[in-house]
Amino acid sequence: MGIFERTAKLLRFDESSERFELKEKERGIPNPGTRWTDAAARKTGFPEKIKSDISKNEKLFRSLFSADVNKDLIFRRFSTGAGTPALLIYMNGMARDEVIARFIIDPMMRAKDDGGGDPKPILETIIRIPESTTETETGKIVKAILSGKTALMTDGFRSCMILETRGYEKRPVTQAENEKIVRGPQEGFSESMRTNITLIRRIIRTNDLVAEYSSAGGENGTDLAIVYRDGVTAPELIVEIKKRLAAISTDTLVCAGVIEQMIEDSAFSPLPQTLATERPDRTASFLMQGAAAVISEGSPYVLVMPATLSALLGSPEDIYLRRPLGTVIRVVRYVGAFASIFLPGYFIALAMYHQGLLSTEVLSTVIKSREMVFEPLPYEMLLLLFIFQLIREAGMRVPSSVGQAIGVIGGLILGQAAVAANLASTVVLIIVAISGLGNLCIPDYSTQVAASYFRFAFVIAAWMGGLLGLCSALIIAVGYTASLKSFGVPFLSPFAPKTGRKRPFILRGKIENHHRGEDYLNTEADKTVRTGRSGRNR
Repeated sequence: MGIFERTAKLLRFDESSERFELKEKERGIPNPGTRWTDAAARKTGFPEKIKSDISKNEKLFRSLFSADVNKDLIFRRFSTGAGTPALLIYMNGMARDEVIARFIIDPMMRAKDDGGGDPKPILETIIRIPESTTETETGKIVKAILSGKTALMTDGFRSCMILETRGYEKRPVTQAENEKIVRGPQEGFSESMRTNITLIRRIIRTNDLVAEYSSAGGENGTDLAIVYRDGVTAPELIVEIKKRLAAISTDTLVCAGVIEQMIEDSAFSPLPQTLATERPDRTASFLMQGAAAVISEGSPYVLVMPATLSALLGSPEDIYLRRPLGTVIRVVRYVGAFASIFLPGYFIALAMYHQGLLSTEVLSTVIKSREMVFEPLPYEMLLLLFIFQLIREAGMRVPSSVGQAIGVIGGLILGQAAVAANLASTVVLIIVAISGLGNLCIPDYSTQVAASYFRFAFVIAAWMGGLLGLCSALIIAVGYTASLKSFGVPFLSPFAPKTGRKRPFILRGKIENHHRGEDYLNTEADKTVRTGRSGRNR
């Protein structure tokens, strides 16, 4: 196999064109009957059913929770008004004591009828908790208690009543820290999954917005929710997301970042295949267009899928500002992103191999700035790019009160000291500074880090082959990016392959009335139009 055949296979150019159809079908055709299985329910070691004797149940749950050493679990015995023994089990600090005392224990002690072995009359006429269910499986009861709910068992009942009493402390809704804008909503997601869903529902007030709850992971069983618009979002996309979430079986599933790595397509790709956002308005805009979102308990970031390059480079402020201002901001962002990735390598190619393309003044300036620098030009460029990444990471990890000071020290004092010590030239320092500023124009943090990979690759390619090597690396990078897919949607959609989108890519288009989602998401409205039935095109 020759080098061209190996390159084509590496970039997946030899695959059939059907793979690039706008269908959310990857890893085989999803089975429409696929269910989102509960990973915690697959856990073994629990008895399948609880007993009708609360003494045996108490002994069982004390053993399961190691109650002799684990004092967080509360076992509260009492008698109903009819004289039937009852047992309450809840986690101290995660359930609200005042709710349990006022709306569960007090009504049960006053009731003269305990239902005769049927929990339905108790839930309908005695218990004053709006959200309540019954459960018989031990594993699901354990999971409910660990999530902050209260389990109520009465003697002679073969089912347990699960009551919503969660009231643990949580961070209030505050501004989005990493996606700040000038105009538009300032609210950001918190670590509470229910709060995050509520923030989305405040924006999307349609009856087709669905939030499916389940859990994923190993024994930990992290609570998750898939949010989408039923009848708008493609069913194949929802089935594929459920399949990937159901396949997760790890005890380290603690945040959205782990979920993103477990369900993505290309683990070695520097580009993210999901959009992680902390803004409810941005999430709601994608949901209205036909995308889906995964929300996890304990994470202030929501994963939106599928993700495309245009979505990762977009910002809510593009729409909130008027068309001329939004166009200027978007143009500056794309120019900055392109300069950040391409400018260092382009300068290396011109300075080392193509000096004839530079004017005499520019060439003399470059030569004069490097008179006392002992490092070769490529080494100098790579060193300064690495130092920029070092300063950036240091500024992000330290407390915010000193983060700006570190940026100033790194940008001014360290840069000036490097030039004075003949470790770097002023021209290369300016190129790296422009590249760094352009990198900060990219709204998504994961995409900013991914740009660093391409930046270093282009510098090395220009070092090895000049403009020819730079162009070759650019073709390979574009081909690799075009071969990526996010949940069945090509990463460069809606431009490669071309879809029915009429709005411009970089320039901000005119905001008009429309009633359909994005064409590249293959929504149900698009399917209706393609089959010749009713539908309204933009």
